[in-house]
Order: sequence, then structure tokens, then C-alpha cells
Amino acid sequence: MSWVYLILAGCMEIIGVIALKKYSLSGRKIFLLAILVQFALSFSLLSLAMSEIAMATAYAIWTGIGAAGGVLVGIAFFNESKDGKKLFFITMIIASVIGLKALS
Repeated sequence: MSWVYLILAGCMEIIGVIALKKYSLSGRKIFLLAILVQFALSFSLLSLAMSEIAMATAYAIWTGIGAAGGVLVGIAFFNESKDGKKLFFITMIIASVIGLKALS
């Protein structure tokens, strides 16, 4: 169940970053509440995941999910650049996350 918590924590991180981007574009206060809720959920789920997964592994995977997801959401929904170097390094992050899971 810890791995499910970890994946959900990463997803909450991505949703929090989306809310952060929406707030920066619109300035609407509702997005501040969304940021607070999503990051609180993310940290809570990360904490639950760390009950069975080593801290270093859990944190690296959580960060990787958030970073890769944030970039991919930016490309897909916010018209951010998608040059080859960026996609290569996102692929490396995802491969690293898979590698950490395989070793755990």
C-alpha cells in the first residue's frame, strides 16, 4: 500500500503545481486554497509511504513524479516548450524512478 501512497503523493504534487500555475496566471484566491490542500495531501501521503519505503527512495521518487509530471503538464496544457533536450532529461527522470522502484 505504501507504493500506492507514494504514487498518489506524486500526483497531488502535480495537481498542486497546476494550481500554482493557475494562480500565477489568474491571481484568483481559490487557487491558493487548492495549493494548500494539494500540498498538504501530498506531504501526508508521502509520510504514509515512508512508513515502509526508505526515506531516500520515497523522496527521490516523489520528487521525480512531481518534476516529470509538472513538465509534462506544462507542455500539454500550458504551451510550454518541448525541445528535445527537455524531453530527454524528463525521460531520464522517469527511468531513474523506475530504477529506484526496481531496486527497492
